[in-house]
Amino acid sequence: MNTIESIINEIEKAETIIIHRHERPDPDALGSQLGLREVLRQTFPSKSIYAVGESEPSLLFLGEMDRIEDEVYEGALVIVCDTANTGRICDKRYTLGASLIKIDHHPNEEPYGDIVWVDTTASSTSEMMIMLCEEAKDRGYQLLSESALLLYAGIVGDTGRFRHNNTTAQTMQLTSKLIEVGFDQNQFYSQLHKRDLKITRLEGYVLQHFEVIDDAVGVMKLTKDVLNQFNVTSSESSQLVNCFSDVEGLRTWVFFVEDEEKIRVRLRSRGPIINAIAQEHNGGGHPMASGATVYSWSEAQEIVGKLIEACHKEKSV
Repeated sequence: MNTIESIINEIEKAETIIIHRHERPDPDALGSQLGLREVLRQTFPSKSIYAVGESEPSLLFLGEMDRIEDEVYEGALVIVCDTANTGRICDKRYTLGASLIKIDHHPNEEPYGDIVWVDTTASSTSEMMIMLCEEAKDRGYQLLSESALLLYAGIVGDTGRFRHNNTTAQTMQLTSKLIEVGFDQNQFYSQLHKRDLKITRLEGYVLQHFEVIDDAVGVMKLTKDVLNQFNVTSSESSQLVNCFSDVEGLRTWVFFVEDEEKIRVRLRSRGPIINAIAQEHNGGGHPMASGATVYSWSEAQEIVGKLIEACHKEKSV
């Protein structure tokens, strides 16, 4: 029995299924979580199936979270989507269930759970959910318009609209199954591209103030004062992480965003491997897209130094 079959069997046995994902969710976290919820509700109308966690204001158009009491976890199957390590799981009640499954496409540095399905060749956890549905087709699993849109959102998010190197032939083949189901792509992209005026004004500030070091490393520091000036939250600012990525010569770029007593770090690359740097600073992720957390601007500067060094090493190869 392979891992996917084991997951399908656990789902069939459970009467209550609670689906988690990582904090500060992106489209793949929400798409895989809510997409799985919709597929399972369609397939098993008599089961109690929930998706929990904090909401992300910029992605509310994808769907609402469920609010449940602690007692609901008793005897439940808990599935965590798109989350490499337990420290990043949103809603710490994931430990209260009877069993735990991890489904993820990030490097498996922390193999938590009773069943672990990690596929680093997948573009996204949403892509893996299509694989799950394909495997369970003969058991009644099917993609309908709502679940197809959600999984499409996840794939679009993690592939950068199919522009990143993680877009494979398999990605396109599985995405075609979503297109065949049918959903309103125009409406989806309209919602995805929609942004508040305050974010657009902050983007203007970012484009005026980001630095380029050694013609290779882009750096932006957003302090609490700047966020307050534009009335933008740390989470909302994540929409701008790639706004200067097309500058000629940039190999890596980093967004530092001050948030309460810490500084959130968003790392991106189009060459040097950056997830090792993120791991050294309370984070992790993909080789070309990672996140971290630091607690001082001097530590933030250490990351800039490591990015410069990574670019120098790449150049010398």
